[in-house]
Amino acid sequence: MYDLRSDTFTKPTEAMRKAMYSAEVGDDVYGEDPTVERLQRMAEEITGKERSLVVSSGCMGNLIPLMIKGGKGMEVLTSGYSHIVNHEIGAVSSLGGTLPVIIPSDHGIMKADEIAKHIHGYAYDMSESAIIETENTTSGIVYPIDDLRSIRKLADSNNLWVHMDGARIFNASVETGISVREYADTASDITFCLSKGLGCPAFSVLSGDKDFIEKAKRLRKLLGGGMRQIGILAAAGIYALENNVARLRDDHEHRAAISEALARTGWADIEISATNMIFFRSDRDMDSIVAAFRRKGVLFLKEGDMGRIVLSLNISDEDTREIVRIIESMDPKEFV
Repeated sequence: MYDLRSDTFTKPTEAMRKAMYSAEVGDDVYGEDPTVERLQRMAEEITGKERSLVVSSGCMGNLIPLMIKGGKGMEVLTSGYSHIVNHEIGAVSSLGGTLPVIIPSDHGIMKADEIAKHIHGYAYDMSESAIIETENTTSGIVYPIDDLRSIRKLADSNNLWVHMDGARIFNASVETGISVREYADTASDITFCLSKGLGCPAFSVLSGDKDFIEKAKRLRKLLGGGMRQIGILAAAGIYALENNVARLRDDHEHRAAISEALARTGWADIEISATNMIFFRSDRDMDSIVAAFRRKGVLFLKEGDMGRIVLSLNISDEDTREIVRIIESMDPKEFV
């Protein structure tokens, strides 16, 4: 089966498993796991932030900043396409106690002048703006750096925090040549995933200033994320950062080839094709399209009324050629 459902379905390579096996470990709750400490120092160097903290998931990495800088009576200004709104079970409000204010956007890309219309300070009977949340990439689309800089300037002038959900920030960096550090400089804090395109079995990393990360570590414990000898998993993150970043370009090239094949079919209308993700519509029933491709050994997801394809290290050059062949040979009569 060719698994295009998500880059979260990646599995550790043999080399990554060897790194995990040989990892030196200690109790991370006490700050005594040397492999975790090394991973966090690497993240600080990559992002340019003062401190970093390993967290169990991207959802936790997004929730903790909301809890620190938001809370009851406070707002986070975000896109309606954002992960915190659509894919985190409402934790932004149910656990973070923060009200999401939806900013009109183009597939998740917000503009500073539109955000500015929704910023307001203290009022007796209203919630108060506290955080702006950006996501890079968003549905695979790279957030333009000039827009991010404008948003940070707007936030600073209104004393607002900027949290960047950088789950796939390395995809953005590889695609544009802009460093992760430069992207991170447009946010007060940033989280990135190790368990997506980088191919690790677990973990995200949250980076920010020293005071922020000290508070984040307490909240990680509150949320049940205080873990012990996790150097075994942190070693996978170190391996990924040293070996799996540049190869993300392969995923982007595979996405382009598959997207072009879909566009030639006549039954697929490409909505988004960027970095390692494709979203497409069709005048045919999407559930039937998904089922027909499954019968041919190609797995992808239906999201809303669109098909969603995500490329990852699961898919080789040879696999891509075969997927393109299957797309080109597919008879729409099979969509029943």
